[in-house]
Amino acid sequence: HYGYRKALEKNGIIQSMSRKGNCLDNALAESFFGIMKTELLYRESFETAEEFITSLKEYIHYYNNKRIKNRLNGKSPVEYRALVQKT
Repeated sequence: HYGYRKALEKNGIIQSMSRKGNCLDNALAESFFGIMKTELLYRESFETAEEFITSLKEYIHYYNNKRIKNRLNGKSPVEYRALVQKT
């Protein structure tokens, strides 16, 4: 891990890690990536990295702007945030 951390430091990248022994620190990211794998990666095959990057950008836009969530009262994350910010 030392070499990896040194490479990050050399390139000005700050590593972010959860607290030791606390699996809940990363729950939101894990949830997103699990859903994204199911809805995008396991259903598609990509010929090139560019094709994957384009599809990923489209999926993230869909996830944030169109995909409704029961936890957000049937709204997308963007719709829910706008509603909450009005109050």
